[in-house]
Amino acid sequence: MKRYSPKDIEAKWQKKWQASGIYKAVEDSNKPKRYVLEYFPYPSGSAMHVGHVRNYTIGDVIARFYRMRGYSVLHPMGWDAFGLPAENYAIKNNISPKQAILENTTKFKQQLIQMGFSYDWGREINSSDPKYYKWTQWFFKLLFERGLAYQKESLQWWCDTDKTVLANEQVENGKCWRCGNEVTKKALKQWFFKITDYADRLAEDLDKLDWSEGIKAMQRNWIGKSVGTEVDFTVEGSKNKITVFTTRVDTIFSAAFMVLAPENPLVSELTTPDNQKAVLNYIKESESKSDIARMEEDREKTGVFTGSYAINPANGQKIPVWIADFVLAGYGTGAVFGDIHDERDFEFAKKFNIPVKPTVLPENPQESKKVQAKEYAFTGEGILVDSGEFTGMRSSEAREKITVWLANKGTGREKVNYKIRDWLISRQRYWGAPIPIIHCSEHGAVAVPDDQLPVELPEVESYQPTGEGTSVLAGVTEWVNTRCPTCGKPAKRETDTMDGFACSSWYFLRFADPHNDKEAFDKDKVKFWLPVDDYIGGAEHAVMHLLYARMWTMVMHDAGLLDFDEPFSALRNQGMILAPDGRKMSKSWDNVIAPDDIISQGYGADSVRIMELFIGPWNQSAVWSIEGMGGTFRFLQRVWTLSQEFLENNKAKELNDAVQAKELYTLIHKAIHKVSKDLNNLGFNTAIAYLMETVNGLYKLKIDGFKDTKAWNFTLNRLLQIMAPFAPHITEELWLQLGHEGSIHISKWPVHDEKYLINDQLTLAVQVNGKVRAEITVSKDGSKEDIQKLALAQKNVKKYLVNKKPTKVIYVPGRLISIVV
Repeated sequence: MKRYSPKDIEAKWQKKWQASGIYKAVEDSNKPKRYVLEYFPYPSGSAMHVGHVRNYTIGDVIARFYRMRGYSVLHPMGWDAFGLPAENYAIKNNISPKQAILENTTKFKQQLIQMGFSYDWGREINSSDPKYYKWTQWFFKLLFERGLAYQKESLQWWCDTDKTVLANEQVENGKCWRCGNEVTKKALKQWFFKITDYADRLAEDLDKLDWSEGIKAMQRNWIGKSVGTEVDFTVEGSKNKITVFTTRVDTIFSAAFMVLAPENPLVSELTTPDNQKAVLNYIKESESKSDIARMEEDREKTGVFTGSYAINPANGQKIPVWIADFVLAGYGTGAVFGDIHDERDFEFAKKFNIPVKPTVLPENPQESKKVQAKEYAFTGEGILVDSGEFTGMRSSEAREKITVWLANKGTGREKVNYKIRDWLISRQRYWGAPIPIIHCSEHGAVAVPDDQLPVELPEVESYQPTGEGTSVLAGVTEWVNTRCPTCGKPAKRETDTMDGFACSSWYFLRFADPHNDKEAFDKDKVKFWLPVDDYIGGAEHAVMHLLYARMWTMVMHDAGLLDFDEPFSALRNQGMILAPDGRKMSKSWDNVIAPDDIISQGYGADSVRIMELFIGPWNQSAVWSIEGMGGTFRFLQRVWTLSQEFLENNKAKELNDAVQAKELYTLIHKAIHKVSKDLNNLGFNTAIAYLMETVNGLYKLKIDGFKDTKAWNFTLNRLLQIMAPFAPHITEELWLQLGHEGSIHISKWPVHDEKYLINDQLTLAVQVNGKVRAEITVSKDGSKEDIQKLALAQKNVKKYLVNKKPTKVIYVPGRLISIVV
């Protein structure tokens, strides 16, 4: 009998699949389509571990399932090759980024092929290939021409370790998202994309997506839409005015002070000579603090009085103007009014002895007394007091009326505000798509003409960032110096490169038409395949890649390039695979488990694939189990052995046995029904568990021999088909051995027969003197006499009948047998 040897069969089939082009995606209008895509990986490390593999296994099982169901399936793979991760890896290993990408993608590809993933490698793309980033630059131009890309100087996050600016989304708890080191602020001229123009659509259109509520909430919170009132406060003795945004204009009559962000341009104009030194010192001190640190609720409040006073437009009262670092220049107007109805403001007022009074009181009389006594900051809804004509109104009603009142006075207006800021796109690094802009002294920023794209990266000797606010490209004079496309006069190229997230904001479109050198993609091909039906990856890019890709898609839709405006219909965020020690896999902790090592130990790729999905629900984290690999291998070994034994037995004449045949058909049709249902619902672990149960059931039936050849042949063939998405190599090999010529992976997915799902057996409890002593399984059509006879024959019932005769045997149909002795 042939022995199960993954090493012998897996490499063989991988080569055959590659040679035959079995997984090539074809636009067939006679079939439904399914576009299955995993986040394309950063090839910034030398290899993948089993945590990465889970992501790709999920996608591959979905792709194989739909391919067998008759869908045209697009399941591509490529490389997110530009950006900080790849450049840092290259610098660390003292090689060029180009060489690093070549070496790493070669290794990654070999690993993916080794796992048996059904990618259409004919569509492979690399974001650092000029043939690809030509079109990334073309899209930059599209944004630029539509007024959605602009350059301005501003304070930006700066990472001294990576020597580049970072977008707001790339700063986590005051630290760089890549290296984990503290970041600071630096004044630099930068390029931005106006993602704020799409804030409303980005928030509202989430409702039509099949995404987890957690990811939707993260995007909504990041966009931070709030509806409120903008109010103008005049400044005593000045022509200046301070404009604030508030969602609680009902508390304006309690305004006791104003606070400006240290970066607010008004600070220099409103600071009196006596207060100038203290204000300048405070501004310098605040520049070293991250926004995260400045916004911490429990930190001690700090601030400095400017010496100026503002006039409250609601009641004409004069209130002092302070600066404090808990107000951020980037949110709202960079100014707020403070009162007792905000905990942070109340703490600030107490710290600096600023008089406050409540103008909104809770309806509960006891709580109202506490608020009037200033025991705490009341931040809830209530009844207005000392608020002019609005006194006695509920705060929720007063907000709208006060906004209209201020608007009529010319000092206020309704306003929608957003927390999201425009997307900072430029980077002072070498390894990125050059920004296709030429700076002319006469015409300013001019886009590079289409016929001059791509603007290719020049070769350089050193890739180390300068740390001086420019990329190494600034030193390549023969590349920088050029001529203005408009006037032909000497001009200079933009030396910043695009953030890697620009390249990943449209790659899913390029997969539909990856070799087109005339345009980014053919509209008809994109119309056939897009949107992506299943987008699979981690939740870590909720407010970066996923937000950026949505914005770019909306821009393309508005430009008439696409007939849809959301790129990913369904988002699947897989759970993380942790190392056996319960920690995240990391080389620094020496706990990384590579799929190559497991495969080389003899387990094979199919065992790894099944382990990835059997270990727990696909969207929950799980700890990798080395022992579990033995279990998945044994399961496949049992399927192999069962098939070999059948093939050996089948050499004899064909046998028939109606009873065994019915049991086999019932077993396999239930399995087809269960596995199909689970795969539709992404219940991978429960589908695998049922496959294991089915194999156990087949081994029990085998005890009596292969008594019905036709039924066994049917059952084993269907078993292999519903196992195929999970374990493609072993099923392909056994499919061939069972006499098929074509691949199992393009065979038709089996459909269950309803008649075999009807349960024609019952499980009955057997009681002796009122206590359950046994259970029996009987036919629904069984006679009362046969059922009673079977119940009395049970071993655990017999011992209660020794030397005793039942005085009564009661049969309750469908429920129980009750024996009285």
